Amino acid sequence: MGMFQRLSMSDSTIKTIDWGMTPDLSFGTYESWGGRERVRNNSERICYFFIDNWGQEPKLCLMERGVKHARILAEIGVPVEMVKECVRQQGTSSAFEKSYAINGTIKEWLIDNVVEAEGDAYVKPVYVVKAVEDMGVLFSRGVQPFTGEQCVLPTKPAVINDDQIEPLIKKGNFFDSVFNPQGRFDNALVDNGDGLTVIDERTGVMWQRAGLDIVSIRTLRCNIEKLNNEGFAGFHDWRLPTMEEALSLMEPEMNEKGLYLHPCFSREQPFIFVAAQRKPGGYWFVDYKQGRAFWSSGTIPGAFGRLCRKA
Repeated sequence: MGMFQRLSMSDSTIKTIDWGMTPDLSFGTYESWGGRERVRNNSERICYFFIDNWGQEPKLCLMERGVKHARILAEIGVPVEMVKECVRQQGTSSAFEKSYAINGTIKEWLIDNVVEAEGDAYVKPVYVVKAVEDMGVLFSRGVQPFTGEQCVLPTKPAVINDDQIEPLIKKGNFFDSVFNPQGRFDNALVDNGDGLTVIDERTGVMWQRAGLDIVSIRTLRCNIEKLNNEGFAGFHDWRLPTMEEALSLMEPEMNEKGLYLHPCFSREQPFIFVAAQRKPGGYWFVDYKQGRAFWSSGTIPGAFGRLCRKA
């Protein structure tokens, strides 16, 4: 298929066009986490055409879409009047609805001139330069050994009632934008030298610098087991952090990534599960974007994971 020859696509993209997908349907399928009939797994990518009418002139685009993934692969040089007519057929729309499905006329033109054509003369790839995340600067382990007072945090899973969370936060003097905005827990983070982990020498906890993708608590537990079987970073005892351990990473000032977290940790895990259930129901999380602890059902969409272990 000529159209796909020059495009920079994800390895998991299905190299066919989903003619039934539209901008409205993609919201229900991918963004609401409800309609999953078209999605086999979180890494799957599909392609569909749509009209982008957010600028001064409407344009036809090829979208690569997945769960938590949306990227325009190319602009298509369809005759302008054909696109404008399709927009006119949409009628009046709100200020928040400027992405339209294509009509039958454009579909036929695409099949004849783009999808089944040998070349890609009408296809203008859209290249995106991926920014390299700033992971901050840390001393290497052993360069400046920690000489302060050690702080031993709980390591066992817990059940936390609503009325227990504020006293827990204040007891550890952890920053929480709701319950303890004046709190501060000083870490002693050092680079473990593997590019994957850091160690807090004050608490003796080793942390993933990145973490696991957003899933339900049930799926996350399966992913932790798989990661331990594979021996991530050479270890097999990774686990969810306790509430206290997760809160110990909370910084009182937001970093340039928009998180209340040291920049050595990836921005890709803004809120994480902790090893704590809520009584009478639900699971506890720590949200580094909002700077607070909260609870939810833990099913869909769940949360991310940043695992830890005793160093």
